[in-house]
Amino acid sequence: MEQILDVSLIITSIALVASIILQSKGAGLGGLTGSDTGSVFTARRGVEKTLFWVTIVFSVIFFALVLTTVVIHRV
Repeated sequence: MEQILDVSLIITSIALVASIILQSKGAGLGGLTGSDTGSVFTARRGVEKTLFWVTIVFSVIFFALVLTTVVIHRV
């Protein structure tokens, strides 16, 4: 059981990091030239909105897995 939780925690953390990296706008080399990166408060539509909610779901799953792992390792 502990191994399954550890593996799922690793997979979830990789997916969470990937979804956060995919969300970042203007974080690439284009931002170094001073180009317009857009406003912080922009409307999310389409893929951006879906990716936003996927990131929230992954973070909730990650938090639940961490709490479950801590509880199981303490027992």
